[in-house]
Amino acid sequence: MKISLAAGCLLSLAGCASLGARATLAPNLVAFYDFEHPLPGDPAREQDQGSSGTPFVLVNGGAAMRVEDGAHPGSRYSLQTKQVNPTADGNDDWKGGNFSESGIPSLRAFSRVRGVTVMTWVKRSGPPAFNTNTANPSDVYNAVGLAGILTGNSSGHDVRALLEIISVRDTMRLVALGRRLDGGNSATYAARERWEDLLPLNQWTHLAATFDFDNGTMALYRDGRELPGFYANTGDPWEIEGGAEPDLASATDPRGMKIGGSFPQNTDERNPFDGRFDDIMFLDRALTPAEVLLAYERFRAGVVP
Repeated sequence: MKISLAAGCLLSLAGCASLGARATLAPNLVAFYDFEHPLPGDPAREQDQGSSGTPFVLVNGGAAMRVEDGAHPGSRYSLQTKQVNPTADGNDDWKGGNFSESGIPSLRAFSRVRGVTVMTWVKRSGPPAFNTNTANPSDVYNAVGLAGILTGNSSGHDVRALLEIISVRDTMRLVALGRRLDGGNSATYAARERWEDLLPLNQWTHLAATFDFDNGTMALYRDGRELPGFYANTGDPWEIEGGAEPDLASATDPRGMKIGGSFPQNTDERNPFDGRFDDIMFLDRALTPAEVLLAYERFRAGVVP
């Protein structure tokens, strides 16, 4: 069971230093899943510890996906995702999220939003999975889905804000991928460091991605440190030049969120992640580098906002 902020302050200076940050972050914490809170009567769903109250579905594996392996001293459980059958096209991969074709009203904070932050602990247990959507059994997916918010017109794959590993200029990289307008172009910000070094096997790593739709900027963080990177797109993919200010995301409720793969409604499988997630957080603001660092330090002190 995760401990309180006040108790964590007694554990370390990092916990005490984050007391001021908590008041800044809490109003923007729309959805937060720590996998310590099964929905009463339905352990295949997780309660939202953020402000939205949006249930999170443990797809295909149900309660078995909640495993006893916390990412930090204040955590006991995490979420296991994986490819179940690498040789067959099916809908059995373990992943998480939620989906509604009409949009999810409880996630309305991400409609006409100026910025988004996605943060999560990740523990990788394998390489990119075999592609079950092609006839060649040796094909491997060119992307690994981590954590993201869907667009308002998504089929279960297109995203408004996403942490992902994907091929950029023929090299797999850790990226932040954002789309300001439903049906519009996405923009990608890619880390320069090797993704295998950023996500070592069998080791918990804290990741964050920020998306500022008004300024047209993104950033990536690993264990509280901002990562050097580059934009893979040229021009103005988010269409922010000219027109009215500020530049906001589309005025639509997201159709949901996806964790560890695509299509949380379980109509298809794509880009599965073999590993674990803990403390998945979605905020309706692009955090500053100092705020991301404080959040990471708070987790390391065993304190969760």
